Amino acid sequence: MTRPLGVGHLTLLDLTPPEMVTAAAAAGFDFVGLRVRAVTANEIAFPMHAGSPMLRETVTRLDDTGLEVRDIEFLPLTATTTAEDWLPALASGAELGASALTVTGADPDRPRLIDTLAQLTADAATFGIRPVLEPISYQPVARIDDAADVARATGAALMLDALHIARGGSTLDDVRALDPDLVPVVQLCDAPLTLPTATGADRIAALQHEARIQRLLVGEGELALADLLRAVPAGVPASVEVPHAALRAHLSAAEYAVRAARSARALLDLVDAPDAQAAE
Repeated sequence: MTRPLGVGHLTLLDLTPPEMVTAAAAAGFDFVGLRVRAVTANEIAFPMHAGSPMLRETVTRLDDTGLEVRDIEFLPLTATTTAEDWLPALASGAELGASALTVTGADPDRPRLIDTLAQLTADAATFGIRPVLEPISYQPVARIDDAADVARATGAALMLDALHIARGGSTLDDVRALDPDLVPVVQLCDAPLTLPTATGADRIAALQHEARIQRLLVGEGELALADLLRAVPAGVPASVEVPHAALRAHLSAAEYAVRAARSARALLDLVDAPDAQAAE
């Protein structure tokens, strides 16, 4: 049996959280990541505050399908982020049974970022949730080793994303060097090895565009995904995060979810097969 496989909400961000649960279950995923707060100005803000009708419907669908929520999304930690930003998300996450809140290090002031994340970690613990810091290629905290230093200083863990590992300048040796306790999940997608050459603001825009709407399904690009799965602790759950606007335009949400699950499961079956493990 392969490790658990989930799907992140960014893969099908046009779906409401209840719809996301239904689509994920029908496609054969084991868990979901759900957005309980909007991240960008042009993104739909789902009414997922604690006790809301949409959140209650999401919980009902989780119960009906047997899926679970592992992580809730998504909080950029900026110079002005406070408990007023994260406490509502944590309350929603607790109702959903989530164990993690994904955050990014968007504050270039390192001591202040560490203080903010430490406060969040302490607050999150009272909800049974642990922040997971995701190194993002176009954010101040972009590399795995850098993110690991911040996580160790604050009690947080890491969210490893295959695309941002490749684009942010990290290596698989950086992944192998991590304490297993820092790696509760790994996110999968595919992409070309490199982006077209760009610098400055153009490069940041290109990285953002690719990450948000132009990722490839597992197996359709050139990233060393099998090696990544072998570099993380054995059996760590994998989550698919594959927003692919061009392909999604031709497929229904249900069809796309099935394609995403099938391609990722094929990779997990390959890596987790007894013969493959014995050969390592």
